[in-house]
Amino acid sequence: MRQESQDVAPAVEVIQGANPFVGMTPRHMASAAARWAAAAARHPTVLASEALKWGSEEARVLAGVSDVAPGPKDKRFADPAWGHPVWKRVAQSYIVSARSLLGSVDQVGLDPKSAARARFALSQVVEATAPTNSLMGNPTALKRAVHTRGRSLAAGGRHLLYDVRHNGAMPSQVDTRPFRVGETIAVTEGAVIHRSDMFELIQYQPTTAQVASRPTVVIPPQINRYYFLDLAPGRSFIEHAVGQGIQMFLMSWRNPTRDNREWGIDDYSSACIEAMEVAASVTRSDRVNVAGFCAGGMTELAVLSHLASTGRDLVEAATLAVTLVDTEVTSTLNMFSSERTVRSAIARSRRKGVLDGRDLARVFAWVRPNDLVWNYWVSNYLLGHNPPAFDVLAWNNDATNLPATLHAEFMHLWRDNALLNAGRLTVLGTPVDLATVKQDVYVVGALTDHLVPWQSAYAATQAVGGQVRYVLSNSGHIQALINPPGNPKASYYQNDDTPADPALWLKGAEKVAASWWEDWAGWTLRRSGDARSKPRVLGNRTYKRIVAAPGEYVRH
Repeated sequence: MRQESQDVAPAVEVIQGANPFVGMTPRHMASAAARWAAAAARHPTVLASEALKWGSEEARVLAGVSDVAPGPKDKRFADPAWGHPVWKRVAQSYIVSARSLLGSVDQVGLDPKSAARARFALSQVVEATAPTNSLMGNPTALKRAVHTRGRSLAAGGRHLLYDVRHNGAMPSQVDTRPFRVGETIAVTEGAVIHRSDMFELIQYQPTTAQVASRPTVVIPPQINRYYFLDLAPGRSFIEHAVGQGIQMFLMSWRNPTRDNREWGIDDYSSACIEAMEVAASVTRSDRVNVAGFCAGGMTELAVLSHLASTGRDLVEAATLAVTLVDTEVTSTLNMFSSERTVRSAIARSRRKGVLDGRDLARVFAWVRPNDLVWNYWVSNYLLGHNPPAFDVLAWNNDATNLPATLHAEFMHLWRDNALLNAGRLTVLGTPVDLATVKQDVYVVGALTDHLVPWQSAYAATQAVGGQVRYVLSNSGHIQALINPPGNPKASYYQNDDTPADPALWLKGAEKVAASWWEDWAGWTLRRSGDARSKPRVLGNRTYKRIVAAPGEYVRH
């Protein structure tokens, strides 16, 4: 089941899944706002000038002669009622005040990073105080309350009470009831053929008479459930790959608890190698292809470097999808990066033993408050609508944990930009140096990704030592990955040249009106060996079928 109304569309576009690098807290944002206030106090003439500009424009608003208007994509003011003189003045006053407050940030002499932090902190205030977030300031909610004789407000009250009790007082983004793992989502046929304490390895049932002899092993992120890669039929990356004749294996990570707090990058890297060895054994192949997604791609790069250092020829070709390679590329999520915030984030996860995925998802929601918080506040509470039923949002709501040790290692990797600076990260006893990775690599970036800026993913083209194909999908972090053929909105950019400057790459790129899944499948098949008859059974004598896909770890 899939619903994509106007209410859900904005959130789907910006949804990015849990992120192991978020280090901001309300205390950090308060500190950023305090720094702005102190700087503003040192520049009273700037404040006076901004106040005069605000007063002048506010006078024009009250006189009805101001041409200030909401942005064309601002859905908060889409109701025709906002054209009424009274409501129009309410909207204009809000916009004038918001612009004045945020505009002052660049006038008080803050350094660029402090200015970005202050702007982000003040934007939280600006978004929270939008008139549409209150009943009396939202004409749509008032009309609906009258039309339903108050039933919408009663429904909103029930939703609010439920969220206070069961959702950490955050407005629910999705109705998860229609989405049942193994029944309505994650339904591609296959079987778990190997299980360890850390992961289950799923082998998927071929659907073509012949298959490529060399398999592909998928490494999903450690902080998310894997099934964003296997949503409903027709929206499943795994289903599409199997349908092209690629033998697919996928690692399903176990959700760690406090007892697993010591699991680190060495353990996860060893697990990846173990999965590759099993897939090679089952398919009787000397080498495998690997495909890492998000943080799984970062682990993959560390594994490839280790294999190169030890002279082990286990991987033929590799894929990196929306993988953070250059952590110094400016993004919303690294503006709060500092030694203090890194230490603070690590200390919090060490106290708990894990980085709690649900807490992390709540923190991340405030990175895009309009789309991921206030949009649902208005819809659920003021309008009394039920949260939408949408598979991607249901997946995003199904958060997992990250072991404290791995979280600390990821934070240091991020802070030290360790994938690009050879020797700063050691995995399985060998220093990571991406220049030693000689395999062909397929890299996917996402044009509107705020978690992994596409330029950060592009850095892999300069870092690894093999031939790289880079493609740039047209959407955000997760929507770029859930990109089935036939989607009329799907497109990507391609350019066979990979200059050092990503802007030059984009300038010379060609836009293709199709899904990158199709391009990837062709690229992978050319590196997957000869065709052979599909196997009659899954697994082999050593690695036998344990349980049907999607397995057990994805359910807990």
